[in-house]
Amino acid sequence: MGTTKKTNDATGLENRPSGFSRRNFVKGAATAAAVAAAVPLQPLLGGKETTAEASVAEFNPTDRSNASFNFRVNTAKTEHVSVGLQADNGDADRFKDGSGSYTKALQHDALGVTNQASFHSLIEAFEHGKSEDFAEIIIGTPGGGGNSKLNGPQVALALDLEGLDSHATIVPAAPSVTSNITAAEAVEHYWGALLRDVPFTEYAGNPTVAEAVADMNNLSFINGSQNFEFPSPVTPQNLFRGQITPGDGNVHGPFVSQFMLQPAFFGAQALNQQYQTFLPGQDFMTSPTEFQNIQNGREPSGAVNFDPTHRFLRNGRDLSAYTRVDVLYQAYFTAFLVMAGIAVPPNPGSPYIGAKTEKAFATLGGPDAAGTIGEMATRALKASWFHKWIKDLRMRPEEYAGIVQARLTHSTPAPQSAAHLHPDVLNSAVLPKIHAKFGSFLLPQAFPEGSPTHPCYPTGHGTVGGACITAIKFFFDCNHKLRPLLQAAGRDVVQPSTDGLALNTYTGADRDSLDINGELNKLAFNVSTGHGIHAGIHFRSSTLSSILLGEQVALSVLKDRAKSYNEPFTIHITKLDGTIATISNQ
Repeated sequence: MGTTKKTNDATGLENRPSGFSRRNFVKGAATAAAVAAAVPLQPLLGGKETTAEASVAEFNPTDRSNASFNFRVNTAKTEHVSVGLQADNGDADRFKDGSGSYTKALQHDALGVTNQASFHSLIEAFEHGKSEDFAEIIIGTPGGGGNSKLNGPQVALALDLEGLDSHATIVPAAPSVTSNITAAEAVEHYWGALLRDVPFTEYAGNPTVAEAVADMNNLSFINGSQNFEFPSPVTPQNLFRGQITPGDGNVHGPFVSQFMLQPAFFGAQALNQQYQTFLPGQDFMTSPTEFQNIQNGREPSGAVNFDPTHRFLRNGRDLSAYTRVDVLYQAYFTAFLVMAGIAVPPNPGSPYIGAKTEKAFATLGGPDAAGTIGEMATRALKASWFHKWIKDLRMRPEEYAGIVQARLTHSTPAPQSAAHLHPDVLNSAVLPKIHAKFGSFLLPQAFPEGSPTHPCYPTGHGTVGGACITAIKFFFDCNHKLRPLLQAAGRDVVQPSTDGLALNTYTGADRDSLDINGELNKLAFNVSTGHGIHAGIHFRSSTLSSILLGEQVALSVLKDRAKSYNEPFTIHITKLDGTIATISNQ
């Protein structure tokens, strides 16, 4: 029993909540152990005569138990990290009425003005951290539908057994509601709403695209020295595309990653990568009354109409439709299936390359890769939710547009932040076009309900994307050029036709330069900006920080797991910024 007590002490059972009886746990564990010792397991087939005296291969169970215990303890010590209290952007303190923060589904007293008791009930729940406090949050529509409930705020308080604790991950403070960054991102959103139905392949000749490019190139942030997130200058080729470093894989080749277009097999099930999308011309939440109802958690008055024909993803509305219902790691699991189907080589650091007697399987092989992708998603969400709910509480683009609406229509009582909006958004060429078409300055949404009921920064989709593509890089040689692998499988680089019914061979001059790292990077941005810029759900900087956060989470998990493998290896991964990360157990 001494060993049992020591193990339990080391794992912190004495710190369980008061309702948990440590004595009863130890007593129950001892009883279970005694029963197991007194009643040996019988073989499934045959009688006692089929039971041998030892395992086929002899091993020392005590050594194994100690090795497992030491591995877990040493990993826990490695991740015993405190980064201190991380700073937010100051908006919550500056604008006491909540008009600089996320407040959707709380109670609102006016356009952009949150009920103070409701707002403080949310903050107090996180400060106390008790589950029962979250049941006391004052929401706008008690007993309403799914949109009346906050989306998983207690995820921000969840612990994990591998990788960095969510509260030890680091991303910069979200941009302020008053900043020229947020203004530029809002202008991008408005243009994105006007261009949802334009195929990406037609951007070069579209007059509205030309207007968007000209308007965005006038924005102070895009022209400033602090701009690292927008490709600059903005062109029809790079409009709405992501960027980690200038000229990275996001701006090369077709807009949509090959991993969202190329066919694959899920086991014996064929995946042709055609999807259910929305019919064109649908825009939601453009009236102040509808906007206010949804901010208070009421159900939307409209519903989306689906296209009866499945299509390849060819425009912003298609990407929006994909991200409204995708399983968060779906795109990356599909990418894994595509890569397996075109025989992408393993990471050059794999110990199984050149092995004569064995091949990779549940460690460093296909089943390991497939399982790890989903595993990364759960940990990425916890990290994202900490920053969303506790550190940043950044408002959604639709909420920012509500502040714009309040400012330009002189709504009263006025939200405090309305007087401090950056002039770039107020003077943009897009606002008159939005008002002329919709009769308000609100941001037209692709979904009737607008954003999910959790804060904007960083994004769940983006954090999962950054984590999952980093996991894929651990298993595959992602520095490999893509086109030769496609051609060896009887394929080529493709892009959708304008109606989304066919895939055409891409003939751009850069088709031979596309590599897997770049297309994975593009894939993460396709998903996150598809949910963000094209749907109107979250800002560009939320995507950028989230993808980098996901990479941070994944690298910490992979480093923790490295010593759990029996095979010695040193694996190098090209990070999103082009530098190299090393995962090794040697």
